[in-house]
Amino acid sequence: MKCIAIDDEPLALQIISQYCERISFLQLEKIFTNPDEAIQYLQNHKIDLMFLDIQMPDINGLQLYKNLSNKPLVVFTTAYKDFAVEGFNVDAIDYLLKPFDYNRFLKAAYKANEYQEFLSSHELQSNSIYVKVNYEMIKINLKDIELIEALDDYIKIHIKPYPVLTLMTLKNMQEKLPEQEFMRVHRSYIIPISKVEKFNKNKIYVAGKKIPIGSSYADVYDVLMSRQLQ
Repeated sequence: MKCIAIDDEPLALQIISQYCERISFLQLEKIFTNPDEAIQYLQNHKIDLMFLDIQMPDINGLQLYKNLSNKPLVVFTTAYKDFAVEGFNVDAIDYLLKPFDYNRFLKAAYKANEYQEFLSSHELQSNSIYVKVNYEMIKINLKDIELIEALDDYIKIHIKPYPVLTLMTLKNMQEKLPEQEFMRVHRSYIIPISKVEKFNKNKIYVAGKKIPIGSSYADVYDVLMSRQLQ
């Protein structure tokens, strides 16, 4: 697993670096004392896991993670146990309370590795996807999806009998879906093409719901028209 560590304390980064060297499946790519440099790095490099301090001078690690568009797995590290609940609310793999020893660090690393392996083997099947809901992986059949809607840090997957909420960006969800079956039509909506009931250049009706076509997705109408003619 490619990983990075972010902490304003050089000694904490040194300890994490030493621990990572002892774990064969971890490859520590870089360490950062400056969160802004870490954010810039993440924009240009694919990382599987980050060890992230919470209480830093210029930014809270929880907020940093929430603001990332492409979120790697995260293990929070902090000297303050009060952040534990909030850390798990953003689906952290683990929460390490400083000072932590090697065995505790190894346990967190194993949890991250096992979770990544699970995602790799179950991410996308021919007719279903898995999403994380309340610390569990839930299987969703693609044919059951009526609409996918962005809600702040979450997305709502409209299925019957009730919708599913998962912590994910709409962009990440779009990457999981077969492009021949699903289309993004607005910064807040992805639709299943097979469930389009009617449409014009401004809106689409899907499963009884009226969805606006975003100004950045003006080609949606032409794409839908071309598919009707095939």
